[in-house]
Amino acid sequence: MRARTPHIHTRRSRGIGTAGLGLVLVTALSLSLAGCDLAPADGSGSAGAEGSAPTEVTLVVHDSFVDGDAFAAAASAATGYDVHVLTSGDGGELTNTLVLTKGAPIADAFFGVNDTFASRLIDNDVVVPIRPRALPDRAASIATAQFVAGGQASESTTFPMIPVDLGAICINVDTDWFAAHEVAPPASYDDLLDPAYAGLTVVIDPTASTTGAAFLTGTVAAFGDPGYLGYWERLVKNGVRIEPGWSEAYNGQFTQGGGDGTFPIVLSYSTSPAWTLSDDGTRSTTEALLNTCTTQVEYAGVLAGAANPEGAEAVVEYLLSPEFQASIPESMYMYPVDATVELPEDWERFAALPDAPHDLTPAEVGASRERWLKAWSETVGW
Repeated sequence: MRARTPHIHTRRSRGIGTAGLGLVLVTALSLSLAGCDLAPADGSGSAGAEGSAPTEVTLVVHDSFVDGDAFAAAASAATGYDVHVLTSGDGGELTNTLVLTKGAPIADAFFGVNDTFASRLIDNDVVVPIRPRALPDRAASIATAQFVAGGQASESTTFPMIPVDLGAICINVDTDWFAAHEVAPPASYDDLLDPAYAGLTVVIDPTASTTGAAFLTGTVAAFGDPGYLGYWERLVKNGVRIEPGWSEAYNGQFTQGGGDGTFPIVLSYSTSPAWTLSDDGTRSTTEALLNTCTTQVEYAGVLAGAANPEGAEAVVEYLLSPEFQASIPESMYMYPVDATVELPEDWERFAALPDAPHDLTPAEVGASRERWLKAWSETVGW
């Protein structure tokens, strides 16, 4: 069997090419854009004549976004605005930038802040609440559960930011390795503490990676606070390896990562098994343990003080459009927030979303995130 190296949702180590918006979309747009002279993607150029409505919109994104030039062209054609894209590091770095530039934002809209950091934008009054006209049901459901006290909202309720895509961070196992060694693979958090799996697991540093931070949040949700510390203490005693990022863990240490890894248990995504297929494509050689998953939602929104708030909201609405949502699985390897979008066949078979993830709200994470990380570091000696 040959495992394909997964190009999946990561913060620093995910490879994404111009296929981000889909060849069909880009090809179609090329006809409507013929003869248009778009301003450079750094946001320079005319913002409209004095006294007239601004014509430019700048979207700032994390560095794992789709191809910026292709997106700018597509969004410009769809919205009627001259759209530019700026990149600002991973999700954590993007959040820091938005907070530090509060009052003088570097863009009109943003995309790529996730659950781990969403509360920072809210608490620092960085965002303007909005309610897109075409809000997919799942997006409204997630936003209501995450941001509305009591979980009750009406059709006029506004949200500080809007879910655009989601993923599930889960423990993955190399099923072929376990079959070859005639050992039953683990199935739960608690199983990872069994001596039978000593020295077989590699996870990711939550102080350096949003993927690792999401897994830490999942253990807090599952074992409580401070119960999660006892879990991590036992995990370390059972020989867990901690890597700084997803690429180092999956590609470097995992037995199915395409290299010389020796760990058959790894922290990754529920989509990962769709990329580790047998040569004939009939089965996956890995499995995501759906009892160990934590949801990761990526948000978009309008920045307070935006030069073009109307254009910013139009770009957010474009991120929710059927054409952009359909591009998400193949370009960013996340699930579209629009549940009506057809997923790739391999995803339907091998990349299911968990039914009962171990989740906390952004407010709960924001209130205790730094304390959890500090206590985690002290517990594992990191």
